[in-house]
Amino acid sequence: MATPYDEQQRQTLATAAKRRRHELGLALNDVNAQQGGTSKKTWQRVEAGFSVHLTSYTKIDRLLQWATGGCVGIMEGRDPIPIRAATTDSTATIAAVDPEAMEKVDQQARERVQLVAVATTDLNAEQIRELSERIVEDFRKHGLI
Repeated sequence: MATPYDEQQRQTLATAAKRRRHELGLALNDVNAQQGGTSKKTWQRVEAGFSVHLTSYTKIDRLLQWATGGCVGIMEGRDPIPIRAATTDSTATIAAVDPEAMEKVDQQARERVQLVAVATTDLNAEQIRELSERIVEDFRKHGLI
């Protein structure tokens, strides 16, 4: 099933995907596409702004070294979270998230909590800041952000 995103949203992703591919120095070829678990044709469709199956975006995320949800997030108006491989030993590879990107995610979460608190509570500014900090810390502790 193709995605529900409109042409403008897909073009926004196309521009970001091409830019990211160039930043990483990746060639749009069969070998790179297969390493990401997709086809060159699907990758080309994303970069041309055409619709693809929703599951294909996760594969493109992997190719472009974005955390899962990066492509969809771009189409929904959010910035992707870049990741980079960080090897700890010869048998394990982990994804290390860019600290600046994570701070941006934290800040966006704080702002959304603050908007909800202003609209739904009688808390003062300091209480709202404290609440947003506690919620972001709790989300981070539980791996939600």
